[in-house]
Amino acid sequence: MRRELSAEEYAAGVRGGDRAVLGRALTLVESNRPDHRRLAQELLQLLQSAPETSYRVGISGVPGVGKSTFIESLGLELVEGGRRVAVLAVDPSSAVSGGSLLGDKTRMADLAVHERAFIRPSPSGGTLGGVARKTRESIVVCEAAGYDVVLVETVGVGQSETMVADMTDFFLLLMLAGAGDELQGIKRGIIELADVLAVNKADGANRTAALRSRAEYERALKILRPPTGAGWAPRVVTCSARYRQGLDEIWRLVEEHRQQLERSGELEEKRRRQRLHWMWALVDEALRTAVRDHPRVAEILTGLEQEVLAERITPTRAAERVLEAFGLGGAGATDPGE
Repeated sequence: MRRELSAEEYAAGVRGGDRAVLGRALTLVESNRPDHRRLAQELLQLLQSAPETSYRVGISGVPGVGKSTFIESLGLELVEGGRRVAVLAVDPSSAVSGGSLLGDKTRMADLAVHERAFIRPSPSGGTLGGVARKTRESIVVCEAAGYDVVLVETVGVGQSETMVADMTDFFLLLMLAGAGDELQGIKRGIIELADVLAVNKADGANRTAALRSRAEYERALKILRPPTGAGWAPRVVTCSARYRQGLDEIWRLVEEHRQQLERSGELEEKRRRQRLHWMWALVDEALRTAVRDHPRVAEILTGLEQEVLAERITPTRAAERVLEAFGLGGAGATDPGE
């Protein structure tokens, strides 16, 4: 059995570039054990003084758009150019075991073995939108280990786009051509989150369709508000991750975006907002857990859920009963449909 390290030993190993300790540190921050959570918070306190010189890039897109191929190709371009790249790839969790369904190190085999890259697949644990609950803490650990680019891949379903946008500096949305009406196939809010939209698989017979889709997205973006206060206008590009085409243009836009945010002071403010979002996300999660684990709530919850499913009680009234059992009888749950 391995000896548990102290917070100071974890911090020294992470900062010293020890990949084994880095892996153990990420396992620590992902753990739900109370003793691990206490140790993880000590570690994060020690690491948070590290200078924020990295850039956090969120990458999302529907399943099948080629996220893993894109991330591996982009990651290889970056490490070959001298960067150190960490990939936090959030896998969908098995509903039975809770474990990771996908094997990111298998899907990114070439990048995984590069000495300047580190790939960390982690199950989403059922978190809304597929973003692992501990992703923010994992970002801090990877940055302290000297990785100057952190790529966060999400499942690309549900509300994951909003969540990843709240924890990264740059948000890239990968799109497919020929997947139906381009303007109706994505929500306006998702486009507004994106700093760059990239139509992937723009090669071979699909190149013409990709260029047509690019033009459609560009027209759509003209009527949407840019996502940052620094005057950044979202761009649309085409690329082929498979053939590593168009990736240099995408990274040039990432760097241009960073320079613009740094000049305006928006980057520092964005990082401040990220920490605030992080705080409230932890509060929300802790409250939800506390409510579910409360003895009086546990007594009524199963029956109450069955009543909601059978439409014998409205969701609003059921929520009120849960809060009453928890001791917040005057909270007044509000039905989103009201």
